[in-house]
Amino acid sequence: MLQYELIKKNTDCSARLGQLKLAHGVIDTPIFMPVGTQATVKTLNSEDLYEIGAGIILSNTYHLYLRPGEELIEKAGGLHGFMNWKRGILTDSGGFQVFSLSKLRQINDEGVYFNSHIDGSKHFLTPEKVMEIEQKLGADIAMCFDELVPYPCSYEEAEKAVQRTTLWAQRCKDTHNRTDQALFGIIQGNVFPDLREKSARDLKALDFHGYGIGGLSVGEPKTDMYAMLDLMDKILPWEKPRYLMGVGAPEDLLEGVRRGVDMFDCVLPTRLARHGSAYTHEGRITVRNASYAEDFRPLDSACNCWVCRNHSRAYIRHLIKAGEILAHRLLTYHNVYFLVKMMERIRTAIKEDRFMEFYHEFLGEYQV
Repeated sequence: MLQYELIKKNTDCSARLGQLKLAHGVIDTPIFMPVGTQATVKTLNSEDLYEIGAGIILSNTYHLYLRPGEELIEKAGGLHGFMNWKRGILTDSGGFQVFSLSKLRQINDEGVYFNSHIDGSKHFLTPEKVMEIEQKLGADIAMCFDELVPYPCSYEEAEKAVQRTTLWAQRCKDTHNRTDQALFGIIQGNVFPDLREKSARDLKALDFHGYGIGGLSVGEPKTDMYAMLDLMDKILPWEKPRYLMGVGAPEDLLEGVRRGVDMFDCVLPTRLARHGSAYTHEGRITVRNASYAEDFRPLDSACNCWVCRNHSRAYIRHLIKAGEILAHRLLTYHNVYFLVKMMERIRTAIKEDRFMEFYHEFLGEYQV
């Protein structure tokens, strides 16, 4: 069961320092959760993640349901035993994947019919079925099944999704009975303030362990995303954790923390690695570019990760051009480390009541 303790709030903004007490350890917040969609953070193993300092990772219900199946994972002792990970895990409900990966789908208030993106097989997911799967996966935190809509969409489409998300959230809560697993509701509403407010108030009334802010970072202007976060900061209960889903760019982590967000996840650090890019304190660089062919500096001179202590930009570019998988591994390690350590620095700044000072210092160097 999850317990959340709010330890400190900054005096000049809504940045919060807290602790999540989970079945598999205590997590300091704000925190970035590396994404291990299919029970792996791509190219990294558990020891890498321990070394980096990751306290909790995210896996995806949709993908694990389709392959290898929740029954097999349950036999292995749940996700923790299956992937040999002793710290926290959060499982997304798979709602985003159902709507984004499946070209053939039908939705009604009962659930979603869809075709697998792997083999075309037909499936039907309901809130009750998703809760059954997530409880067998055994993560520390499970997310409710929700409906999201793309950006842009009509007010009527967003309103219908909010109504259905609340209906499904109630059914998820009625079905969920695993006492060592927390359950989070997910707020929808696209970029319509009144719908966001309605969704937040309806879910708050259901009294979940925490609240996911979903349906953002899907193409809307960042000013709209930040406005929705400002609104959520005013409405969501201060004593419950807040999770901004699918957001991981450094500048967005700062903006989210500034507005009271405690938890983040994103595939960006691993995806950038696969495309030959790395985070640095001065901004993102694309190491595959020819300008790095004879650059013998580390990826980031301010970084103390294993990769930056041992390898140069030139070497990593060589690996990329040679098609060596080690390039992906080194870049992924560095990118995940960068965000995890960034969050550590953010927590220190909040503890010392100087978050806004850190915010301006970081963005003064980091070129977006």
